[in-house]
Amino acid sequence: MANHVSSLKRARQTETKTAVNRANKSKLRGSLRSLREAIAKGDAKTLNAAYSATVSALDKSVQKGVIHKNTASRYKSRLNARVKAVVAPAKVA
Repeated sequence: MANHVSSLKRARQTETKTAVNRANKSKLRGSLRSLREAIAKGDAKTLNAAYSATVSALDKSVQKGVIHKNTASRYKSRLNARVKAVVAPAKVA
């Protein structure tokens, strides 16, 4: 354990930042999971709402430094392709 006042403070700050980062990452994973479940169900109305919420969560996580911007872009691209694949046949049929 730290002995100096400054190192004790840094330890406290690290605990706080770790908790915030963990909460942000957990929120992002939950959003991705809910979108994947909506894709599996194939309901177009809930799918569009879930997609926009997930994109928003991805962008916020980039701003907060949870993930890299290219990683978020890759997620958005792949998820959008999956959403289009589900929604497009529903419109044709």
